[in-house]
Amino acid sequence: MIYLRAAKDRGHANHGWLDSWHSFSFSDYYDANFMGFSALRVINEDRIAEGKGFGTHPHKDMEILTYVLEGTVEHQDSMGNKEQIHAGEFQIMSAGTGIRHSEYNGRDDIPLHLYQIWILPQEAGLTPRYEQRRFDAPQGRQLVLSPDAREGSLKVFQDMTLTRWALGAEAQDTLALEPGRRVWIQVVRGDVDINGQQAHAGDGLAIWDESALSLRAAQDSEILIFDLPPV
Repeated sequence: MIYLRAAKDRGHANHGWLDSWHSFSFSDYYDANFMGFSALRVINEDRIAEGKGFGTHPHKDMEILTYVLEGTVEHQDSMGNKEQIHAGEFQIMSAGTGIRHSEYNGRDDIPLHLYQIWILPQEAGLTPRYEQRRFDAPQGRQLVLSPDAREGSLKVFQDMTLTRWALGAEAQDTLALEPGRRVWIQVVRGDVDINGQQAHAGDGLAIWDESALSLRAAQDSEILIFDLPPV
């Protein structure tokens, strides 16, 4: 089964300084049919105006991943981290027993474009932690998150992996899926065909009870593949 969550059907909030699209229920946007998917709780695509951002606020018992597409994040938190996250970099935090942090657009010349993704951890009360990493420029399949930090990936406290996959124009490939797993694909850039289902930038696909995926890119494309535990 493949269900398309079209970009235009996501929740939307425009606060002037923040233009945000929500794949799942978030803040004032609520849809009982889209509360999350397996361990995924939030996928927000945000554009933040120059010099603007989120003031200091708390989190608890959540794995929080930020993927910067354009611009630079200015980050500061209660663990003592004061960092910049540039385009192409990933940052993950375990909120665990509790953290406070702020995130701002660190540039005054371009909007900040990012994905913020929340993942439910396998257990509550983890020790808060922070990691940040720049991977090579997207090329083929690249492991970004894993529970054992293998192959240079960032660690996540959940039975899941996240793979970033870049596909050149007209590229075709297949992906085998493990029985019982759930898969979410987020299209970051481009246009792809997945088992005959057309998907464009901003679209998400919820996938279950499939043994394999056949992918074809109509143009240079990038997707995020979340391999998730059964519900």
